[in-house]
Amino acid sequence: MTDPAHPLVTQRPFRSPHHTASPVSLSGGGTVPRPGEISLAHNGILFLDELPEFDKTALETLRQPLEDGVVTITRVSGSLTLPSRFMLVCAMNPCRCGWYGHPSGRCTCSESQVESYMRRISGPLLDRIDMHIEVPSVEYEAMRRREKPETSAQVRQRVNAARDIQKRRFAGTAVSCNAYMTPAMIGEYCLLDQAGERLMKGAFDRLGLTGRSHDRILRMARTIADLDGSERIEAAHLAEAIQYRSSNLLK
Repeated sequence: MTDPAHPLVTQRPFRSPHHTASPVSLSGGGTVPRPGEISLAHNGILFLDELPEFDKTALETLRQPLEDGVVTITRVSGSLTLPSRFMLVCAMNPCRCGWYGHPSGRCTCSESQVESYMRRISGPLLDRIDMHIEVPSVEYEAMRRREKPETSAQVRQRVNAARDIQKRRFAGTAVSCNAYMTPAMIGEYCLLDQAGERLMKGAFDRLGLTGRSHDRILRMARTIADLDGSERIEAAHLAEAIQYRSSNLLK
């Protein structure tokens, strides 16, 4: 954020509103329209913890900005369009008590309660989220292991290398990265070989993918290939991208 002493934004924003946030606080508004969390997260991260606990109307306000990169506030006196290009990161429990699927059997929720909890997030919103990752509980032995993980510096080096590839790819255009590729660009830069075409068709039929999710999978596969330093999207890159769309949330 800025202040009189620091009038310019020098760091990407990170916004983490509470799950009691209203639709207006997310999208913006008021008698004198002011930007909401969606616009305050522009070119940064919007983190929504306990996603199903948010008001459903508030969550639905995310759909248009995620698709168009802008949010429009309309009032009697006129309308205001604000930028809203952000990375949406969400977290949620598998059920209200948080223990669904755990080997200990501690979950106290019925199947209907679990389904009701999941249904609080609409299909169209989920379809706009590229990666759905189910994180299993960590057992004691795993926490006690002292394996040395990949450092943040190493991860950053790989990400920067992939970003450099994308800068060269989209030089001279209004597109900055794979996430914003147009349909024409997807057709040019996300070509699949015969194995990839068979894999995509099988996933499309089996998972009931939409046209939107089809394009998002190709963008994701292109990014995975960039991280791997590959000029072509290989079957392994596509399979990983499809895997991120195969969670129980979409069933």
